[in-house]
Formats: sequence, structure tokens, C-alpha cells
Amino acid sequence: MNRQVIQPTLFQSFIPIICLIGLLVINVIYFGDATLSGANQIALLLAAAVAGIIAFRLKHSWITIQSRIVKSIGSAMPSILILLLIGSLAGTWMLSGVVPALIYYGLKVIHPSIFLFAAVVASGIVSLATGSSWSTIATIGIALLGIGQTLGIHTGLVAGAIISGAYFGDKMSPLSDTTNLAPAMAGTDLFTHIRYMMITTVPSISLALVIFLIIGFTYKFGDNTTNVTNVLNQIQQNFNINPFLFIVPALLIFVIIKKVPPLPAILFGTLLGGLFAIIFQPDLIRAIAGLTGNYAKLSYIAVMKSMFTTINIQTADPVVNELLTTRGMAGMLDTIWLILAAMVFGGVMDSAGLLLRISESIIKLARNTGSLVASTVITSIFFNITASDQYIAIVVPGRMYAKTYREKGYKPELLSRTLEDGGTVTSVLIPWNTCGATQSRVLGVPTFTYLPFCFFNIISPFMSVIIASINYKIRRFSKEEKEKIQAENSTDQTGDF
Repeated sequence: MNRQVIQPTLFQSFIPIICLIGLLVINVIYFGDATLSGANQIALLLAAAVAGIIAFRLKHSWITIQSRIVKSIGSAMPSILILLLIGSLAGTWMLSGVVPALIYYGLKVIHPSIFLFAAVVASGIVSLATGSSWSTIATIGIALLGIGQTLGIHTGLVAGAIISGAYFGDKMSPLSDTTNLAPAMAGTDLFTHIRYMMITTVPSISLALVIFLIIGFTYKFGDNTTNVTNVLNQIQQNFNINPFLFIVPALLIFVIIKKVPPLPAILFGTLLGGLFAIIFQPDLIRAIAGLTGNYAKLSYIAVMKSMFTTINIQTADPVVNELLTTRGMAGMLDTIWLILAAMVFGGVMDSAGLLLRISESIIKLARNTGSLVASTVITSIFFNITASDQYIAIVVPGRMYAKTYREKGYKPELLSRTLEDGGTVTSVLIPWNTCGATQSRVLGVPTFTYLPFCFFNIISPFMSVIIASINYKIRRFSKEEKEKIQAENSTDQTGDF
């Protein structure tokens, strides 16, 4: 029988979110840094159960709820597959000596006082060239984190610098998927979107760089000469370090620039790392394999281990051992579990119309340019928190607000820029978002540890609202263009939801 569904109230829509926040707070109190090992996943599933009860009370069928859950999980599958491959890439790049080489030469070249500044710039350049914050953080980011740890800098601070640079480059790169998605949702072209983003993005990254410079020149490093020397010695003793190893990251960046899709590109980088391990690290291959005999057999065992499980390069220093440890694909399973649980929560919330009810109430707050942009930013962050995916945080608000922006006379690049300022850069700040969960696991730094130091990501949404509030270079349609838009069919599919 067909059932007439009931529209949710605003209070009903917030109940699952309130339950989730309460459970997450309890988890932090009782489990501390171990929340990602299962507690947060269960919290998301329990909150999804609460949302499911509300959905049943609103007369939604289980078939509808289940189909939304499956669709939500399906949207996250590319991220999950990339996450698995990133785990294997980290393993082969450690075994081959690529990451140790980056750490080794980085320690020799970078002065501690400008390290944070350099980490932002280096991450930004690589991400701008590749269009991928994920690939940047999983490659050069891991090496930069190792350098920062050796220099005695707080891991959250180092991770914040890496993420700030990586997301700046991702946001501004014409190769980035989100940079292409935002203008498509808003109805403008790619390069108009990128040029208009510079108005908010350049001040945001400039402020972040100034902050990192100030911290760098005022940070009390202490005497880390012994620590640096020890790390350099241990790397030299356990790896064959040479400039040829940089061929691996160079070729990976090249294939990404050539627009090879992420999955085959990362797989290529993984296999290339394994090949270079076989060529340049024969002693390490034998040690990791833990056997004697034919080198081809040992190579196969060692490279496979580096891809799917934990490998720990044993040195004379326990601190260096931790620095040279990778966990392969298996190390990503807790994060994948978290993403799946988050997608279940988002799917149930979406099936009952709870997310739409909340976002519609936010739209009503828009009165002027500043409040409209603020509403868009809040909506994008809201979907990053509840739907747990940055693409949804761009697509759904983009579809919701496109008609409103046009009717108020704003050109679409204002909306596309705001979607990136609010959706793209804040996704990594949410522990259970696909981006936050991934970067936390890849770097081995809890989200709430690096969050306070992601200055670019924190400043960007505020900068977007401030620029709009003072009406600085806000692009509007001319009177003639506005009249033409008002004459268009009011059921324009771009603005329908």
C-alpha cells in the first residue's frame, strides 16, 4: 500500500544530530584518541538508528531508507578504493626508500624556523600541479610530517601546515574534481570560477603563511641537532639513499598532470615504488621478507607485505622505528569502517528529508549579500558534518541556492566560490567526513589534533563571508541581464531540488 509521508519538523530533524554530538562527546571523554577504533563508528550507527525511528514515524518505508543508504555508500566507494590504494602506496614508498629519501634531503636543506612555511608552499605546489590534496598528503605530506617530527615540532602543527597547503592547491587547481564540480553546480565556467576564487583564497592563504612564519620564528625548538643527526644516520644505515628515488614521485605527478584518473594513477605509483624497492633496497627486501632463498620470491613477499600489512623498519632508535612504520591497506580499515558508518547516517537522514528540512530553514535567514553567502557556507559545512562527503556538500547546496542567487541578481561565480570556501576546505576538519577520516589516518594524526592549526581551512569560510559583507567585487547581473533572467521559466531545472 502507498503511504502518505509526513514532512519532518525542524525539531525532529535535529534530534539525530543532537544524539550524534552527545555520543561523540562521550566517546572523547571515555576513549580519548582511540575513538576512531570503533567508538565513533558505533555512535554514527546509533544516531542513524534514531534517524531511522523518526523516518518510520514519518511513514517512510524500509525499502526507501535502505535504497538511500546504499546510494550514500555507493557515492563513497571511489574514496574508499583510493584510501586502500593510498595505504599500499605508503607501504611501497617506504620500502623503496622514497619517503626516507624525502625526509633525508629535507632535513639537510630546510631550516627549522621556515619549515612550516615551506611545508605549506611545497604541499600547495604539488597539489596545484596534481589537483589532488589526497595524493599530495599521502606522498610528500608523509615525508614532511617525518621531517617536522624529527625537528621536534608538534605533529598537529605540522599536519595543519601540510593540509593548509594541500587544500589551497586542490581548491585552485583546474585539475581538481571539486574545482570543476563547483562551477558546474552554480552555472559558470571553470576559469571564471578560479579567477573569482582568488579574491577570497589569496588573502586566506596569505594570512595562513604569515601565521606559520610567525610560529616558525617564535617556536622553541630546543637543541634538535642530536635528533636530526641520529635520524640521518639511521636512514643512511638502513636505506640506499640516492637522487634516483625521486623519479617515483616525479612520474606520479606527471601521470596525474596528464589527467590519468586517481585510482590507476595511485596504483601506478604503488607498483613503481615496489619496483624501485626491488632495485635499490635488496637488504631491506630480505629483512622484510624474513626468509632466505631466491631473490624474486623474497621481493614478491616483501612488496606484497608492504602493500597490505604493517612493515616496521627496525633501526637502533625506537623513535626512528615509529617514523619508518607503515600499515598498508590493513591500516586503513578502521577509516573505511568510519566512512561506511557515516554514509549510513547520511543516507537515513536524507531518506526522511531531515537534511533538506534543516537546510531550507537556513536559506530563509538570507537577507543580503553577506547573509546569503553566510547561509551557503553554513549549509555546506552542515552537509560536510551530516552527509560526511565533500561532494554532497558542494552538489546539494549548489542545487539549492542556484535559483536564489540568480533571482537576487548575483552572478553564478559568487555561488561557486562560496561552495568551495564552505564545502571543499572544511571537509578535512570533520573526523567522520571522508576527507577528515582519510587525512587523519594517512598522517597518523587525530583530526582534532591538527584542526586548530589548519589556518587556511579555518580562515577561508570566514573570509568568504567578510568579503561578501563588505560587498567587495561582488558580481551582479546588469539590469538587462536581470530582466532576462526574471523572464525565464520559473521551473528552471538548475534551481530545482
